[in-house]
This record gives sequence, structure tokens and C-alpha cells, in this order.
Amino acid sequence: MKKSILLIAIMLLGTITSMNAQKFAGLQKSPTDISYAKADRNAKPEIKVVYSRPQKKGREIFGDLVKYDKVWRTGADEATEIKLFKDMKIGDKTVKAGTYSLFTIPGEKEWTIILSSDLDIWGSYSYEKGNDVARIKVPASSGDALEVFSIAFKKVDKGYHMVMGWDTTRVEVPFYM
Repeated sequence: MKKSILLIAIMLLGTITSMNAQKFAGLQKSPTDISYAKADRNAKPEIKVVYSRPQKKGREIFGDLVKYDKVWRTGADEATEIKLFKDMKIGDKTVKAGTYSLFTIPGEKEWTIILSSDLDIWGSYSYEKGNDVARIKVPASSGDALEVFSIAFKKVDKGYHMVMGWDTTRVEVPFYM
């Protein structure tokens, strides 16, 4: 009887010890965030963007860390994903409701914005132009310095503008219903 109790106690102790030995990842260097386009705070979302937010940390961003004229994942880590809850126009192209990867090609004066059918990919290393669903060019402007890459939406007459900013660069991408 004592041996049975001792054996059970050892097994339980081993189970508890192995549970405590679980390794958890540390904090992300570029935390994941979500931005929503909504008519108001209580409305259902019309667009959702899930992205990672890299930090400037004293680095030169556009033209150096993020190369001009090269496809960028639009953030850090996994490619940024954008979900359209209804069909929307981006440029002259109507894009069906669904989830897409958001890639960009930053330039000094304008950016190319790309919605791609590729999903669940890390970075932009496996980007394929043949999977583009929509592609438009938008002007780049400047503003106050932002330490962390950010995406926000602003309501406009017939839809939303997705505003992306990092360092002193700003880009507005129009989505119309």
C-alpha cells in the first residue's frame, strides 16, 4: 500500500513538474495589433487589419530598413492581413468581401498598395505578383514622427481611408463601398 501511494505521489509530482517546465515565448519585439473601420464605436466592422507594429528605435526607416521600390510586408513578422466584410472598391477595382494579405511597395513620393490572395505567410519573401487581387498607387506625404508603425481608419463620404504611418511618412489608401 505504501509503495502504491509513493508511486502515485511520484507520478503526480512528475506531472506537476513537467507542467511548470513549459516554455513560453517572450514579448514580441513588434507586437501584433488590430485596426477596424467602423461607422461608429458600436457598429460592426467593415474592414479589419491585423498587423505587427515595428518600432523605429533610432533607425532610418524608409529607403534603409524598408527599401524603396521593393515589396514590403507592411509591418513586421507575418504579412499584414486585411479583411473586407463587404465588397469594396480600391482604385478602379471592386474587391470581393474576404481576407487578403496587404503588401506595399514604398517609394519616396508614392506607394503601390497590393491586396493579395496569399494568406498565412511570413514576411514578403514568398510574395507572388500573380496572386494580386488589386493594386493601386497612392501619394506619400509627411507628418510628425511616429515611433511605432501604425494603421488607423478615417471615415470619408463613401467609405474609409486606411492611414498608415511610420517615422514621418504617411499614406492614405481609399476604400469605397
